[in-house]
Amino acid sequence: MAVQQNKVSRSRRNSRRAHDRLVVCNPNECPNCGELKRPHHICAACGHYADREVISIVEEIDLDEEAA
Repeated sequence: MAVQQNKVSRSRRNSRRAHDRLVVCNPNECPNCGELKRPHHICAACGHYADREVISIVEEIDLDEEAA
């Protein structure tokens, strides 16, 4: 079992943990629709990337109760 040689102060302990925080994402605005998206990723709202449509987004499909 490990036993510490000397007491580690709160300052030294917290300095060691300074890099363990979560990093906040940096969202950008989509030039096509204006929604927030991750940088260098396809917009989930409209499917555009760098002023061209990469994925065609299908609108919501309304199913009738008779068909279901």
